[in-house]
Amino acid sequence: MQDSVVEFDNDTDASAPALPRLERQHLHDTVVGHLRNLIVEGTLAPGTKLNERELCETMGISRTPLREAFKVLAFEGLIEIAPNRGASVCKMSRTEILETFEFMSGLEALAGELACARIDAAGLADIKALHYEMLACKARSDLPGYYARNQAIHNRIAEAAGNSVLYQTYLMMNRRLQALRFKSNYKPTKWDSAARDHEEMIVALEARDGKRLAAILRQHLLDKRDAIMEMAPV
Repeated sequence: MQDSVVEFDNDTDASAPALPRLERQHLHDTVVGHLRNLIVEGTLAPGTKLNERELCETMGISRTPLREAFKVLAFEGLIEIAPNRGASVCKMSRTEILETFEFMSGLEALAGELACARIDAAGLADIKALHYEMLACKARSDLPGYYARNQAIHNRIAEAAGNSVLYQTYLMMNRRLQALRFKSNYKPTKWDSAARDHEEMIVALEARDGKRLAAILRQHLLDKRDAIMEMAPV
């Protein structure tokens, strides 16, 4: 039997605010980044059909850079392009969500263990600075700002592992989970718990306690998986 696709209640107003027009400079990267953020932050929800004409008008661009951006986002697993049907935001089934979070929990645990053995003082200082910026965003209830720094921290830990195969695999797999990781912080209690996890990550990283950091990262990802499953209809 085909696995069911997970859908979430969308509390946002159907009449979403107009999207900002984009600057011409570095247009390709700008369009890709802009659309990626709209997907990650839930403005473009899973299953949303991407209307080329509307997107071009609201962003002030032609169809060529938009279609090139679609190709990049399709490669990242954020959208799917079907012949004669156009592009739409990808949905993940329950099984895909469970298995991907399970895989990522192990991958991030390994990254944390290796990072504790290999990170240098400058790398640690960079992560700590991002951590304090992240907490400042949380204090302002700035979830997009919080999430951007949160992901930068996870990326830095994966990079500090010093294993290019691990790092590239992490980047590739994590792209599919970004919208769900963002959504997992919607409930204040879940957001508070995630922030506490990050406090513990910093302590373990400073102590170069690889086993401890691995355990924190693994549970951190599994908690996010559970938060997403709680939000999805049965």
